[in-house]
Amino acid sequence: MTTTATETATGPRAPAPEQRQHVELAITGMTCASCAARIEKRLNKLDGVAATVNFASEHAAVAYDPAQVDVHDLIGAVEAAGYGASLPEGVAVEDPARPYRWRLLLAVVLSVPLAIFAWAPPSRPPGWEWVSLVLATPVVLLAGWPFHRAAVANARHGVATMDTLISVGTVAAWTWSTIVLAAGMSTSVYFDTAGAITALILLGRYLEARAKRRSGEAIRRLLELGAKDARVLRDGAEVLVPVEELAVGDRFVVRPGEKVATDGIVESGTSAIDQSMLTGEPVPVEVGSGDPVAGATVNTSGRLVVRATRVGASTALAQITRLVADAQAGKAPVQRLADRVSAIFVPVVIATSALTLVGWLLMGNVATTTAFTAAVAVIVIACPCALGLATPTALMVGTGRGAQLGIVIKGPEILEQTRQITTIVLDKTGTLTEGKMTVSAVVPAEGAGEDELLRLAAGAEAASEHPIAQAIAAYGRERLGALPEVESFSSRAGLGIEAVVDHHAVVIGRPNLLADWGVRLTGRLVDDVHRLEAGGSTVVGVAADGKVKGVVAVADRVKPTSRQAVDELRHLGLTPVLLTGDNEQTARAVAAEVGIDRVMAGVLPEDKAAEVARLQEAGEVVAVVGDGVNDAPALARADLGLAIGTGTDVAIEASDITLVTGDLRSAVDAIRLSRRTLSTIKGNLVWAFGYNAAAIPLAVAGLVNPIVGAAAMAFSSVFVVTNSLRLRSFRPMEENR
Repeated sequence: MTTTATETATGPRAPAPEQRQHVELAITGMTCASCAARIEKRLNKLDGVAATVNFASEHAAVAYDPAQVDVHDLIGAVEAAGYGASLPEGVAVEDPARPYRWRLLLAVVLSVPLAIFAWAPPSRPPGWEWVSLVLATPVVLLAGWPFHRAAVANARHGVATMDTLISVGTVAAWTWSTIVLAAGMSTSVYFDTAGAITALILLGRYLEARAKRRSGEAIRRLLELGAKDARVLRDGAEVLVPVEELAVGDRFVVRPGEKVATDGIVESGTSAIDQSMLTGEPVPVEVGSGDPVAGATVNTSGRLVVRATRVGASTALAQITRLVADAQAGKAPVQRLADRVSAIFVPVVIATSALTLVGWLLMGNVATTTAFTAAVAVIVIACPCALGLATPTALMVGTGRGAQLGIVIKGPEILEQTRQITTIVLDKTGTLTEGKMTVSAVVPAEGAGEDELLRLAAGAEAASEHPIAQAIAAYGRERLGALPEVESFSSRAGLGIEAVVDHHAVVIGRPNLLADWGVRLTGRLVDDVHRLEAGGSTVVGVAADGKVKGVVAVADRVKPTSRQAVDELRHLGLTPVLLTGDNEQTARAVAAEVGIDRVMAGVLPEDKAAEVARLQEAGEVVAVVGDGVNDAPALARADLGLAIGTGTDVAIEASDITLVTGDLRSAVDAIRLSRRTLSTIKGNLVWAFGYNAAAIPLAVAGLVNPIVGAAAMAFSSVFVVTNSLRLRSFRPMEENR
């Protein structure tokens, strides 16, 4: 949700929604969460800019007012903070762990003998201290050069980062040891400490970089899924062109085993389409003339001719990728405290280290080496990286796994909402049911013929896009052939239609719409209506020229998985409610079939949002699952909106979570995955805060060796990332059966 621009005392002036443009910048040079916080603060100081920097993905999502700044200003602000920035298209995708490999190898090879000399006195050769100096120098100054370079660059801007801590700790240990050796002092040297710290931090960075890359694999895989070429039909011949050259309206061929080039409608041919990359459903879907297909899905059998309806950024795959990327770039509310802590963490640690050194020296009867060891331990054991990685890595893995399963979470704040939901409101048509209406009965009134009733009803309904209308029109064409033309047509939302067909004034719909025309159902028809509705059919009355012609019943079959999904929603602690515009009897018949006790029937489209508001006023935290245009207001009004992806663009735009598959069980999976992702984030933050809360006091007390501290710091970051990676094993509901 966006808001209008305002100037506040605590934040930057954000661009107004109608003015803003969005850009994503690839950021280089970040080494910890405080780096991300510093870049974010620098960007947000620019007029008309609202930015979020993601340390885990190394990207900045920026909304800006082009009347006040441009992309060059944004890049310049990042560079002025001491980091690099560029548009992602200009950055080659490479393994982020690669720069650490040779440095890590060098550090490990030279640090092993250093450790042996320090911890196994019998192995020491003559002059081993000078040998240690020779071995430690390339480790500290060459292998550890990235830390020193970043520390110097940050110092020029008057700031300190995680690299500052590492640089200060290792250089201090190396410098002190060199002075002791050169001066011939009879005290301990710390070459092994300087080398081991460098090696362990490099190992941690290497493992962290590899794990971070794995956490972003889902979005990269989405980007790689699309077809590269298309077989376009031109003058009756197939011409192979890059998919970027496709235009809306082009007709292209999809052979068996090939990917569909872009979203479109099948014009000829039949086949089965593997949609698992979009929906997570393993079973291919049969398609034929008139059926929609999505780009990047796979044609498993027959040859298809498809007319392109969406290309480029408008395709389903592109929209899903964009939504997932947006979600990964955002910040969950639980991350705010971590951001504030990370921004001041490094200066506090340096100050704590200095106070530790002074405090130990002032105690008296304490060796200088003891004070120095404690001060270095404080520096190297601290870890703001874990704080910075806690939320974004879990978000990247969780939303990526969701995309693989056909669940698109629009933003990180959605995770908090899924935890609080108490009631879930379900639309009937297309959500609990298949959304494919078929005529189940045609009952003429006394004195009227069935064909006459059907001809007038089908002719009038042919002008409507409503599922019930289309079912009646299709049944009429099947039974009678060509239908009479509609001379005029008017739709009454939620009630029915009024039309002139073959010179007859026809009204079709609910009894109260017929009553507006002075027509009422009586006698046997009333009994038939009750009987049909009790069986789960939706019944509409038909009148022409002021006389009742009869009723037509249509039925929509309940999806086989709806009952299981409702049971699972209840198991999650949610109260399911059926909200529909259908009549009470039909609604209750469907509710009974799927196991829902609470029913709100006969609700007009414009009143659905009001019903949701009433539930909220009663203290309920409400989620809504729907698929149609008439569900959009309720989806927007709900605390959490879940749109069935087989529905309309309006409903999807109004929702918080999009379920690409039409299976209601995916709503269960969306809530389960969101809750598990949130739990992982909170677990990461508890670990990150707890680690520093326990480790720093122990180091101040002199109870932690600097080498152990370096290992613990490296482990802390790696633990947070690998804990997030466990979300990749999340299994959808059907796989748990």
